Amino acid sequence: MKKESFGKTNEGREVFLFILNNKKGQEMAVSNFGAAWVRAVVPDKAEEKADVVLGFDDVKGYLKNGSFFGVVVGPSANRIAGASIEIDGKEYPLDKNDNKVNNLHSHIELGYHKRVWEVKEEAENSVTFALTDNATMGFPGNKEVSVRYSLDDEGNFAIHYHISSDAHTVINPTHHAYFNLKGDGSGRIEEHILKLYASKTTPVGEGLIPTGEIKDVKGTPFDFTEEHRIGERIDADDAVLKLGGGYDHNFVIDDYDGSLKPAARVTEPESGRVMEVYTTLPGIQFYAGTFIGREIGKNGHIYDSRSGFALESQYYPDCIHHDNFPQCIFGGDMGDYDSDTVYKFL
Repeated sequence: MKKESFGKTNEGREVFLFILNNKKGQEMAVSNFGAAWVRAVVPDKAEEKADVVLGFDDVKGYLKNGSFFGVVVGPSANRIAGASIEIDGKEYPLDKNDNKVNNLHSHIELGYHKRVWEVKEEAENSVTFALTDNATMGFPGNKEVSVRYSLDDEGNFAIHYHISSDAHTVINPTHHAYFNLKGDGSGRIEEHILKLYASKTTPVGEGLIPTGEIKDVKGTPFDFTEEHRIGERIDADDAVLKLGGGYDHNFVIDDYDGSLKPAARVTEPESGRVMEVYTTLPGIQFYAGTFIGREIGKNGHIYDSRSGFALESQYYPDCIHHDNFPQCIFGGDMGDYDSDTVYKFL
């Protein structure tokens, strides 16, 4: 593993980039600012390499990062209705940062994606970042958070999360990497071919808040149980689809039991690159990047609508308000949060 400077924060604190390599010629680079996944350099079918993760050249881009490129989101990712949670009979108000009604990604400025993480451990093929969260952003519980990144010679880029809390609290982090398997800055992603190991989804209403239903995808534009181009039905006349401006929805991973399960497989036909996603979590948010705002990313590349897609492993959005969803309350006698997600490049 190599380590190099990634620039300084506005407060003058230096942050670093950690670069992992394997025998397949793949390179993964992560930073201790936001625990960001900055680069994923992988060969195509002709052994030509390209970086397939969207992001920025140094820390300055991540200080803003309105689209959450590449970062760990926490303590709670996605949306919580009414920006409020109730735990053990007590209500905890959260930041109303989504249409001034709901909570999205915990807090835009104070969330884990804007924190400088401690470098807890460096090894030959892994790095572990850690931070302390003393009941910030409205969420109860003093938390110790760690994220471990590792890369093996089979192309598995593994992310292990461990979070302890001294009180019951919502813990539902995710990784918000955006991918374009042609290479970042290579245009739109509608021609990518997607398969999801998810025969059900959690439909949403206004504000993209789940209704509480768990619905079969068969016969809908959300059916990726067989391979489909991302763009094939993205603009279909479907009310739930239109609420997200295309795909920005949670899918229910088949046969969830807490063990590592396949969640997704993506193929880019031109380059031949393939990425598989595995997770121990019950859901995965497929976001086709419709609302990426036009901005300059790595190497001067222009990012815009649908120039990258995200596959975010998670507990279902707003699960605390739906007793029929798997729950993400941890801490104290509820135990620690522990999960694994693997992105494998073939």
